[in-house]
Amino acid sequence: MTIPASALPRNAPAPRVTRRPAALTIGAVARGSGVSAKMIRYYESIGLIGRATRSAGGYRVYEARDIHLLRFIKRARSLGFPVERVAQLVALWQDHGRASAEVKRIALAQLGELEQRIAELETMKRTLAHLAHHCHGDQRPECPILDDLATTPPAKPAAARRMVGKRSPPRRSPS
Repeated sequence: MTIPASALPRNAPAPRVTRRPAALTIGAVARGSGVSAKMIRYYESIGLIGRATRSAGGYRVYEARDIHLLRFIKRARSLGFPVERVAQLVALWQDHGRASAEVKRIALAQLGELEQRIAELETMKRTLAHLAHHCHGDQRPECPILDDLATTPPAKPAAARRMVGKRSPPRRSPS
């Protein structure tokens, strides 16, 4: 209900209008943040973002600030931060009394891991290039690539052990 200005005393303060943040659907938040609805639900399930309120019909309801948070998370993930470190960064970002030294420590640890993965990938690249160079690639059955794969024990590089942000099913030992 709007009160007409003529009904207010001349020196009376203007009535306060309280606005609720606009309610957004998960689809709107997904479009605004660039994060899929599936990932939004996942981030909610692991506690990376707060639980969405629910509409009377049971649908998730978000606010514009959730888009900003999801953009922050998406950017951190694009820099390779695992979910655990993203959670630390979100907490630090939301703590205005934080020390930037902690943020820098997390970033430098991530940088070190990226450098290690790059070195491992470079080693794999050199090995594969060497093998491909020595393979004739013709009608002969001899193939140094297959020979190497068949004789070299599988060394699992650290880059393969770390599936950052992804869950894989537990491996079963051969029975």
